[in-house]
Amino acid sequence: MLQECIDGLSIKPNGIYVDLTFGGGGHSKEILKLLTNGKLYGFDQDDDAKKESDVIQDDQFEFVNANFRYLKKYLRLYGVKQVDGILADLGISSHQIDVPERGFSTRFDAALDMRMDQNSELTAETIINEYTEKELVDLLSRYGEVRNAKTLAAAIVSERVKGRIESVKDLKSILEKYAKPGRQFKYFAQVFQALRIVVNDEMGALEEMIEQATEVLKPGGRFVVMSYHSLEDRPVKNYFSKGKFRGEVEKDFYGNMIRPLEPVTRKPIVADEEELKLNNRARSAKLRIATKLVVN
Repeated sequence: MLQECIDGLSIKPNGIYVDLTFGGGGHSKEILKLLTNGKLYGFDQDDDAKKESDVIQDDQFEFVNANFRYLKKYLRLYGVKQVDGILADLGISSHQIDVPERGFSTRFDAALDMRMDQNSELTAETIINEYTEKELVDLLSRYGEVRNAKTLAAAIVSERVKGRIESVKDLKSILEKYAKPGRQFKYFAQVFQALRIVVNDEMGALEEMIEQATEVLKPGGRFVVMSYHSLEDRPVKNYFSKGKFRGEVEKDFYGNMIRPLEPVTRKPIVADEEELKLNNRARSAKLRIATKLVVN
């Protein structure tokens, strides 16, 4: 849904924009086409994304090799206090999935890594081999919505006594015993999602980013977020509509809801049939657009 993301930003040719998930640079390149004397800051903590950014030779573009949870800090370093629009395409990039040694995909055998920032210390292997059974149950049920989390966690703890679980193949050999017939791929995906979220503290980073993005947006500025599972979409939806991640409502003295943003569309934008034919990953995508309210 590239075009829908770009349209959602409502780009001004001389505006200042932020692509918080540079990845392969697809969104950034499209934004730059619409700028005449504006500025675009592309954030990504992945070193591979940094390499991709090197191909963009444009004075209007600046790459920031950092997690988007540090948005405000890095914009301040560039002397930027407010921006006209912010885009975040959440989750894992296609490039990360397709590089076997990163350990993100169940399609390839590799070390259990899953770090988006290759300089961070925590890996999926560490979690699988060193987290307590209770901690494993919690992360599998909370971030992977794995129904038999207790059974699986006990099996992992039992298996690692025999020897360290080091590779995707090692982990899959355990998971296969507890997945329902015909549902193995979904089961693998749920477990890998849970591990990836914890390795990269994705939910914590998401909430920090949303609050900072809201703060640096100009009144009337656009905030565009695309998510790929309910764990990401729920806090985005709640914050856009109610100003709180958990969905609670705060009202002023006159009974009006207090919120910094207003949704542009009541329901999320989803991929059409044509998009799905080209990109199956878009099947789970939900695009939400909000504008920062003007305070009188």
